[in-house]
Amino acid sequence: MTALTLSTAGAATLRADALVVGVAKGPKGPVVAAGAEAVDKAYDGKLAAVLDALGASGAEGETTKLPAPDGLKVPVVLAVGLGSVPEKDESYDEEALRRAAGAAARALHGTKKAAFALPLEDASAVTAVAEGALLGAYAFTAYQGGEKKAGKNGGPKQPLAEAVLLGAKPRDKGHKAAAERASVVATEVNIARDLINTPPNDLTPEAFAAVASATAKEHGIKVQVLDEKALTKGGYGGIMGVGKGSENPPRLVKIAYTHPDAEKHLAFVGKGITYDSGGISLKPAGHNETMKCDMSGAAAVFASVVAVAKLGLRVNVTGWLALAENMPSGSATRPGDVLRMYSGKTVEVLNTDAEGRLVLGDALTKASEENPDAIVDVATLTGAMVLALGNRTFGIMANDDAFRTSIHEIAEEVGEASWPMPLPADLRKGMESPTADIANMGERMGGGLVAGLFLQEFVGEGITWAHLDIAGPAFHEGAPYGYTPKGGTGSAVRTLVRLAERTATGDLG
Repeated sequence: MTALTLSTAGAATLRADALVVGVAKGPKGPVVAAGAEAVDKAYDGKLAAVLDALGASGAEGETTKLPAPDGLKVPVVLAVGLGSVPEKDESYDEEALRRAAGAAARALHGTKKAAFALPLEDASAVTAVAEGALLGAYAFTAYQGGEKKAGKNGGPKQPLAEAVLLGAKPRDKGHKAAAERASVVATEVNIARDLINTPPNDLTPEAFAAVASATAKEHGIKVQVLDEKALTKGGYGGIMGVGKGSENPPRLVKIAYTHPDAEKHLAFVGKGITYDSGGISLKPAGHNETMKCDMSGAAAVFASVVAVAKLGLRVNVTGWLALAENMPSGSATRPGDVLRMYSGKTVEVLNTDAEGRLVLGDALTKASEENPDAIVDVATLTGAMVLALGNRTFGIMANDDAFRTSIHEIAEEVGEASWPMPLPADLRKGMESPTADIANMGERMGGGLVAGLFLQEFVGEGITWAHLDIAGPAFHEGAPYGYTPKGGTGSAVRTLVRLAERTATGDLG
């Protein structure tokens, strides 16, 4: 993990391997942002003109490397675009700062120490720049080259080793707290990314459960793991039905963080399909290659509970990881089979590739038994949600409009794109089954909403619940941008952590 340091040293006096400055897109060309005044002075006040001559515009995420002039203690200056210059009396948007810091950190892979001279007007800006730098510095290299070859002879470059935030005061309580929080959250997001990127032959349900158990115990979080014998005995027909086609049996993991002064209890439920072939309803060619990411919801839940524990928030948070591998075999669940869920409700399986809702159904029922104040489930659940909202936005459904609105606002606040979605009652009719209480498929149109309606059937009566379908943003297959890498993104971790913070302080609307 990249080290994070706060420093009041001047941009012209700090020794580092690179110096990051912000540049914005002005009406007449690039404009040097606050924080880089000393750097601009070293260029005789012509830094903007130099960047303009090199074709830099200040557009968001744009990076331009320059040799440092005399007067600076660094060999390289990296100018990163912040987007449009803010209106008069306004500050740079926190997400713009986060993305700029992330883009700069990505561009500096292989660098030991970089100083960030970006606009830091308050503690919120410190959080944004710190998060961006730490998230942008991420790289998953566990399976590339060897430790001795890292960065040499074609081996992968290592992430930025240290990020120094200039203008952030280490003795200022607000700045210090902001940096510490950013470090905790970014660390856990990156751990979620590691889990998502781990090949499925190494991250089986049992292996995931072992990682969660070891980490939770390290941070004083209580752990309970139900193996295939306990799941069968307990009547978890959804989880067992999905997992019985695989040689790697399923697990249900409960991780519970408690605070002695907590007044509220949140339950987070994560879909953890460590590999999804579609089962008997096999996915077509071209749709299997990234299905190691189908446990992204469980990774987000696990990482967020650990982050809450590290932050010591005054709220009880229980995480439920519904882990299974969905494979075709002679023992696999078939289309037409009927499963008896943990709730007692029977489900006719019309499509074994609609498996996430089956494991979540059992976990939601189990989570409801503890009567938490609210349940939030997170899942890469439907391709329909990707068609509706694209690759960067997750959908939010809920049985309470105010709660759905609050989660949407929280997600936007922390820089995670989301959109509130409805749960139309008329779509429930499509899941009627002549054989069972409900089918796991309904109308094709509005498939993401149908999945949400299915899940709602397993939420305890009177419990506030929301469903986050992160199928789009959970795994990024394109070129990296901002602080978002190629591969697992850790989507929803920051939203869940902020939800816990708001609940702990009573600020949740």
